[in-house]
Amino acid sequence: MKRTLTILLILVSGFVLAQTGYKQISNIPYRTEAEQQADSYIAERCRLDLYYPENLTDYFTVVWFHGGGLTGGKKFIPEKLKEQGIAVIGVNYRLNPKVKYPSYIEDAAAAVAWAFNNIEKYGGSREKIVVSGHSAGGYLTSMIGLNKYYLANFEIDADDIAMLVPFSGHTITHFTVRKERGIEGTQPIIDEFAPLYFVKADTPPLVLITGDRELEMLGRYEENAYMWRMLKVAGNQHTKLFELEGFNHGEMASPALEILLKEIKTLEKE
Repeated sequence: MKRTLTILLILVSGFVLAQTGYKQISNIPYRTEAEQQADSYIAERCRLDLYYPENLTDYFTVVWFHGGGLTGGKKFIPEKLKEQGIAVIGVNYRLNPKVKYPSYIEDAAAAVAWAFNNIEKYGGSREKIVVSGHSAGGYLTSMIGLNKYYLANFEIDADDIAMLVPFSGHTITHFTVRKERGIEGTQPIIDEFAPLYFVKADTPPLVLITGDRELEMLGRYEENAYMWRMLKVAGNQHTKLFELEGFNHGEMASPALEILLKEIKTLEKE
């Protein structure tokens, strides 16, 4: 009987998603009109795409930051997140060398603030906003989620984020920030531009995901593992760490998206 009920629930869930239409609105500005008029680069880059289910309400939203080392890349909606009963917001942010730290972190916070202030207009819930991204996008995810300063500038408490899911992001100070300061990429730094600097007991649920430690970028697994351990030492009870064996830095994003979807389902059960 239990197996029959489970199969029925799966079929019903699949039917509901099949009947759900999805809409995408592209190039929505998330900075103010005054900021756009004052800076043409803000007007160009500080835009987002919103992909959302039209016939559902109270759904989860993933704010997604692309990778590219803070020097390249552009917004997109990951294919594996489409038609999953959630909204996805793909974000562009300003890049080095046209800007330097903390501009890209400030942009990330502004984009998340846009989600908090606007998602309910499209049927979503501001209590169900998940922030995620790959590589540089993972770094931005952790920075705005752990350093409450950036979202506080928009009168939003970072602890109201439902979950943080950085993919293979730096937890030390990002190598581009170090380069801007004339510091070698092999010299690790932990300061106010490092997620590790903000280890504490109370954070949103945090899911750290990296590729295989032997295939990843320099030290990427180890620094994530160290942050996971130090969060535990600080008394944090809701942090997870995944190492995706056999996957390198780029390859890990695809299976990590599947983990992201599974972790969202754990939130749905709470």
